[in-house]
Amino acid sequence: MIVCVAEKPSVGQYIAKVLGANQRRDGYYEGNGYCVTWTFGHLCALLEPQEYTEQWKGWNLSALPMIPQRFSIKVSGDEGVHKQFQVIKSLIAQADEVINCGDAGQEGELIQRWVYQKAGCKVPVKRLWVSSLTEEAIAEGFRQLKDQSDYQRLYEAGLMRAIGDWLLGMNATRAYTIRYARGAGKGRQVLSIGRVQTPTLALVVKRQAEIERFVPKTYWELKTIYRDTLFTAQLPAEEDEYAITSLEQGERLVAAIKDNPLIITSVEKKKGTESAPKLFDLTSLQVECNKKFSFSADQTLKLIQSLYEKRVTTYPRVDTTYLPDDLYPKVPATLQGIKDYFPQIAPLLGLKADGGKTDSSLRKSKKVFDNKKVTDHHAIIPTGQRPDNLTKEERKVFDLVALRFIAAFYPDCEVSNTTVMAEVTANADFSPADSAQMQKEETYSFKVTGRQVLKAGWREVFAGEKVNEDTDSPDNEEAASKSLPAFVKGESGAHTPRLQEKTTTPPKYYTEATLLRAMETAGKTVDDEELRDAMKENGIGRPSTRAAIIEKLYQRNYIVKKGKSLRATDIGVELIHTIISPLLKSAELTGRWEKKLREIERGEYTAQQFLDELKQMTGEVVREVKTNKAGMLCPVCRKGVVVRGHTRYGCSRWREGCTYAEPFE
Repeated sequence: MIVCVAEKPSVGQYIAKVLGANQRRDGYYEGNGYCVTWTFGHLCALLEPQEYTEQWKGWNLSALPMIPQRFSIKVSGDEGVHKQFQVIKSLIAQADEVINCGDAGQEGELIQRWVYQKAGCKVPVKRLWVSSLTEEAIAEGFRQLKDQSDYQRLYEAGLMRAIGDWLLGMNATRAYTIRYARGAGKGRQVLSIGRVQTPTLALVVKRQAEIERFVPKTYWELKTIYRDTLFTAQLPAEEDEYAITSLEQGERLVAAIKDNPLIITSVEKKKGTESAPKLFDLTSLQVECNKKFSFSADQTLKLIQSLYEKRVTTYPRVDTTYLPDDLYPKVPATLQGIKDYFPQIAPLLGLKADGGKTDSSLRKSKKVFDNKKVTDHHAIIPTGQRPDNLTKEERKVFDLVALRFIAAFYPDCEVSNTTVMAEVTANADFSPADSAQMQKEETYSFKVTGRQVLKAGWREVFAGEKVNEDTDSPDNEEAASKSLPAFVKGESGAHTPRLQEKTTTPPKYYTEATLLRAMETAGKTVDDEELRDAMKENGIGRPSTRAAIIEKLYQRNYIVKKGKSLRATDIGVELIHTIISPLLKSAELTGRWEKKLREIERGEYTAQQFLDELKQMTGEVVREVKTNKAGMLCPVCRKGVVVRGHTRYGCSRWREGCTYAEPFE
């Protein structure tokens, strides 16, 4: 008998149908030599501290760090979970072979391995790895089963992630709660600290502090209108300053140039192309849904997961925007499957997937198909199944995925970019010597740019919609695409200069969309798609977990949402200010840790090396807390806080008579 273990009941049902296991039993399907059963999410988990030793039952600083000699697992959940585990255990005991049909990713691999370990599995285990749940994909996956050992490094990376979260989370939470939390006993406020959660919160707190400290500055820009076109002066400025910093200075400059003609010095036209927007990975889909529909990251994940389980889109928990070459021949069939829902497909129907060898072939771009940039899974795309019976919200997400896919096979958008430079000479008696920022020459340069779409190409798919999901600035596409008059080099004429008053603006509060991007790049602001792709390896968290991290911050009242903006609460701000260890709140350091986990997956770093580092870092975090008493609640009066003097610690309420004093260690 062959036992297949799926990630959840609905997936088990699909697999059973393909295998011909049509007899429904209690907790599994049976037939044709197969038994198909399933888990319920995280069916197994690492033991709690008190389950290792009685010494760790109470929260005592002296008992830290808690580092088990060997990590162990347990079945976690309610009575229904334990009942299902017994079904799995019983079936595995009778099996000749087990097929791991779990979620095809790091977390899914870990969940399944733990279940087999707890069930005492002794028989060979094969691995089913599919990127969609269509019958065709499942059948093909069963024809290409691999040995479990092929995914050993993936399991080790997942295991190290879980152990790392346990070690740092358990020890840091207890250490900081014991030392710094308000209250006592059961009324004590728990300071929840996590390996990814805390640096993410630190990003929000830091941005909020930058906004609160921001002091606006007023400055002016010199503009002039010539032939109904607005030119902008190119005035040099000192670093972090502006060329015109006073109204009087600007008015003198306007007066000096207004009666002199503007001369066109150059007209440069460049034709270029714009590629279609990249296919979606999970993070970019969450970003786009947050911007377009105000969906939370968690809501988008649930919607795309539902679409995956309804077999209309491929596996969602991915961090690549590329497709493998072997998917290219299947594109025509995928387009045919959804043609009734998208009129934009019409120009592509009937085209063959021949790699561009004929004039009537489907476009194949290296920006879409690249085996080197696809690892375990490819970008999120439609499967070709009819998208029937979708909810309103599911349909919105499906349409985004489908339109990106369709656009990938349209021609590039062809554009013409025009840059016009001009000059105006100031009056002979004008002297800018009173301004250190103003250029000293008598001639001032002006510039205007314009853009024309020559051939819409892939933009036809979106019917004029804004499709750049990664910009957080106001939409200036209309201004950028304006047509300019036919300027000629050397022409000149009267113009109307004017000043435009502006005020510097603070950074923007994070939204879920921009926070997801910040997590992906370890807090660095990156607009360039290629550079951001290169930085994903150092991002904090994984695409599949970032939504859950943000939800945890909401649940623990560390952040709240105001409109689309995320704000840190007083509790969240206080927590970050309390934490003294840079390891716990640095997105960059946490990103380096994530990189090592990926290196474990590739065999470039060993799990043992990582575990040794984990233990050392955990010890350092605890040691920092133990040796730094400043800020903790006074152990004598329980009202003041400990402050550091010249030679010893004391209570902040020493004037009120508190006697606490302790020399430095």
